[in-house]
Amino acid sequence: MSTRRRPKRPQPATARGAATRARIVEAAALLVSDRGVAGTSLDDIMAASGTSKSQLYHYFADREALMCAVVEARAGRVLDSQESCLLSVRSLADLRRWRDEVVEMNRVGGCIGGCPIGSLASELADHSERARRLLAGSFAKWEARLAASLTAMQDRGELDPNANPDDLATAVIGALQGGLLLAQTARSTRPLELSLDMALDHVAHHLVRGQKKQESGCISPGPRAAAWPSLEAAPDSRRGPSG
Repeated sequence: MSTRRRPKRPQPATARGAATRARIVEAAALLVSDRGVAGTSLDDIMAASGTSKSQLYHYFADREALMCAVVEARAGRVLDSQESCLLSVRSLADLRRWRDEVVEMNRVGGCIGGCPIGSLASELADHSERARRLLAGSFAKWEARLAASLTAMQDRGELDPNANPDDLATAVIGALQGGLLLAQTARSTRPLELSLDMALDHVAHHLVRGQKKQESGCISPGPRAAAWPSLEAAPDSRRGPSG
């Protein structure tokens, strides 16, 4: 996939045009989720979205531009979901509940697909600089939300003030991504559970002295999550007026 910079297509000026563009992106995202980037052709996307080649190239300069739009759509859903999950994290007990939710998401999905952002990174990061930057930005936003929760733990006096929330967040997200990949391969949540437990034990190592004793007796409640954000659960934009 070329990394040469091309003129960016303007956003649709009408609601009809916006609906058509959204329908193309949604169809492409569904196909990429099912077949991967390499297994998804522009002809497949046109057939699934009910659009013509002229319509597709009206909204996207090339295939790379369309795949970047897919990155933005899929990453946006994951980050929106994680934002709502992590907003309530203010303690290590909360962080362990988040861990349980992530594991349950993976279990409900049959350990298939891995992380929607991570799977795109494995296919696109070495072949499209534009997509790589979008993916790096998505991971950075995820880490920043987690770092904000860890900073809140410092403000509450639970986490050592000398701990680095940014570094801890990167370590946790790294464990999450590796655990999801191994879980996908093994079709078992066990690698994900072990990876996240090790990462959260590392966070626990940075608790202040009194909090360590309290945390050692904490039992995490059961998970509340249903599944990773599903493309199929999004409003169906695959059919509608063409523009």
